[in-house]
Amino acid sequence: MSEEEREKKRSQRIMGSQIGDPDEITVLVTGFGPFREQYPINPSWEIANSLPSYLPPLRAKDPNSRHAAVVLPKVRIVVHPEAIRVNYRVVRGLVPSFHDTPQKFDIVIHIGMAGPRPFYSIERRGHRDGYKHPDVDGEYIDGEEERERNDWPWRGLPEEIETELNLNEILPLWQGHSSEAQEADLRISEDAGHFMCDFIYYSSLSELWKLQRPRKALFLHVPADASPTSIAKGRELTLNLIRSVVESEMIDKNKLLSEYSPPKMCKKATCGTCKKTSWWGCGSHIQSVIDNVPEAERCECEPKVDVGGASYPPMAASPN
Repeated sequence: MSEEEREKKRSQRIMGSQIGDPDEITVLVTGFGPFREQYPINPSWEIANSLPSYLPPLRAKDPNSRHAAVVLPKVRIVVHPEAIRVNYRVVRGLVPSFHDTPQKFDIVIHIGMAGPRPFYSIERRGHRDGYKHPDVDGEYIDGEEERERNDWPWRGLPEEIETELNLNEILPLWQGHSSEAQEADLRISEDAGHFMCDFIYYSSLSELWKLQRPRKALFLHVPADASPTSIAKGRELTLNLIRSVVESEMIDKNKLLSEYSPPKMCKKATCGTCKKTSWWGCGSHIQSVIDNVPEAERCECEPKVDVGGASYPPMAASPN
């Protein structure tokens, strides 16, 4: 059995055992294994493997931490059980199992190492092409002959796919939750690097694209420093990022709900069925709207609405 097949079986076994709570937000987090002799310890896995099972509450006594922008549900953190080998075919064989499971993860966050640079970045997009560097096993991916085959898994997909998470909203939330003591440089990046980090990100985004599901996936690049101090800092910043992503999702959800909520007042509206006058709104001011409308001009549709012992037309389908 190949390393790719073993990794996929491990993933299916672990993911299949997870039972989701409908009242929870579930976040899958992955990290990579060693990257050549230069980086025998990959901080992305050390950070991922150190995360708790649930997002902890904000520390009320931390003077540098901002309050949550919205009330959050419980956030469950599921860490992929093993560091992912820095191998193209292992990644390609494994990623579909993250998204095609009975427990559909609400958010997927992949963590990877970005060399010695001292900042942390969240990536906006993944790339389909340009993977010219060999993986840790000296292998390449998607050669010219492979790309011309009808079964090439990325055939017909765009060259770039962006996450549908709102990074412009997430970044300031993330910065606000990350205390000054951490001295963290947090950024949005427009180029994930055309290597394994970019490859797993595009693999994840493209899988969601093919499944026609929201692309709620994100890639976090962390510095190469694998010292205990740096790992602890990375852990805290990753938790802050998870909190910020969920906050952003809840903010956007609340905005969407408010757009479809009836207004706090009622107004006249034309019934789409009988074309006569009805009302539209919260339902608390029907009398003041309809009482001044002559009986002959009022909507006659059923079922009627009983207000104060009197019958009124049903609400119109739209405010028109």
